[in-house]
Amino acid sequence: MRCAWKELLSILPAWMRSEVDRQGRDTLQELRLRLGLPPELICSCSNMHMGQAVTGNDLNYIINTASRYSPWAASSIGQGYLTAPGGHRIGICGEAVVDDHGMTGIRQVRSLCIRVARDFPGLADKLRHQDGSILILGAPGNGKTTLLRDLIRQRSEKGSVAVVDERGELFPAGFSIGERTDVMTGCPKVLGIDRVLRTMSPMTIAVDEITSAEDCEALLRAGWCGVSLLATAHAASVSDLRSRPVYGPIVKSRVFDMVVILHSDKSFRAERMET
Repeated sequence: MRCAWKELLSILPAWMRSEVDRQGRDTLQELRLRLGLPPELICSCSNMHMGQAVTGNDLNYIINTASRYSPWAASSIGQGYLTAPGGHRIGICGEAVVDDHGMTGIRQVRSLCIRVARDFPGLADKLRHQDGSILILGAPGNGKTTLLRDLIRQRSEKGSVAVVDERGELFPAGFSIGERTDVMTGCPKVLGIDRVLRTMSPMTIAVDEITSAEDCEALLRAGWCGVSLLATAHAASVSDLRSRPVYGPIVKSRVFDMVVILHSDKSFRAERMET
C-alpha cells in the first residue's frame, strides 16, 4: 500500500497534523471538517473526533494550501471539489455562487471532506487476464479509482494505455503509472478522450467517473474506433446503471464487454455486460 501521506499532512493546519498522523496514518479513509465542530476521522475500523473545533481560517488554509492558488484548481471548486497534491480529493460545501451557466464557485466554505488517496498494487490481479472494455461500478468511497489505477497498470503490460486524468487523482506524483501508460492531466474528459485517440494511438483509453451524456458520447466514439475502454461510474449494480438515462447509450451499445461491481467492503465481482 502506498500513500502520499506527507502531502496530506502538509495541507492541514499545524494543530491538526500530529493527531491526524497518530490516529490515521495507516487507516484514515476520510477526514471531515465542519465549521464550528471537531474534525472527524473516518478510518477503516472506527470513527473518532478530535477535541478542537474547526474555524473558517482552518478551512480557508486547507483550500489555499491544496490549490497553491492555481487558476485551474480554483475553477474546479465551482464543481464542488479540489484535488490536493498526492491525489487526495477535497469535497467542498458552503454558500454557492450561481449564474446562468450553473455553479461557478463557493463564497463561504462550511464543510470539507478530504478523501485519502491510497494505492494498492496488485488489487486488480483477478482482472489481469481480462481483455476488452471494462466498466467499474460502485458507490462513492467504495474504491473505484483505486481499482481502476491498478487495472490501468496491468493493462499497460499488454499495450499502450492513454489516461485522461481530469482531476489529477489517478496518478499523482509518486504513484507508479505502468510500463506503457500516457497520462493527460487537467483536461475535461470529452476533450481529452478525442485528443488522445487522435494523437497517442492507444490500445486502451481510461477515464475515471463518467457523469454526463457528453462523457458517454466521447467513449462511444473511441470504442467505435476499435479502442478498448476502462472507466468508472456511480451505480450500485447493472440494473441501477440501466435505470439512469445518462448511461443509456453505453448500455445499449454494449461498448463495454464486462462490468465490475464494487462492494462497500472493497471486494468486487465481475460479470458480462448485457443489454
